[in-house]
Amino acid sequence: MSADIAYPLPAATVEATLAAIRFDANGLVPAITQQHDTGEVLMMAWMNRESVAETLATGRVCYWSRSRQSFWRKGDTSGQVQHLRELRVDCDGDTLLLLVDQVGVACHTGRRSCFYRSATPDGLSTIADVVTDPLDLYPPHGHKHTTT
Repeated sequence: MSADIAYPLPAATVEATLAAIRFDANGLVPAITQQHDTGEVLMMAWMNRESVAETLATGRVCYWSRSRQSFWRKGDTSGQVQHLRELRVDCDGDTLLLLVDQVGVACHTGRRSCFYRSATPDGLSTIADVVTDPLDLYPPHGHKHTTT
């Protein structure tokens, strides 16, 4: 269960949090995103110092897109916004856990979670149906699947 945290966080708290994070050689840290009340793992993406700071300042999740080399404010295109409930830093400081309130679906395929495939004895199986047509989420040619 996530804490009830009000945003924006004080600047000193943001700086202390940033100081605890070990960004990689590219200035990035992996962020695992989980629905705050159910524990459902929604996605994994990358964040840099500025996107972490923005997320803590606004309470709306912002990632760093490696393919576009720009900020990726979840929901700007699709409307499927993630409201931060709590940001946790792991014991080594090299991975973040974002507990969010996900509005709509998290995956660009229109599924609730990006983790919709499971390795089974019969092969890779789809275990979650499309909830929202991806064409309703993104304008034509507006989103291409990339590793961000």
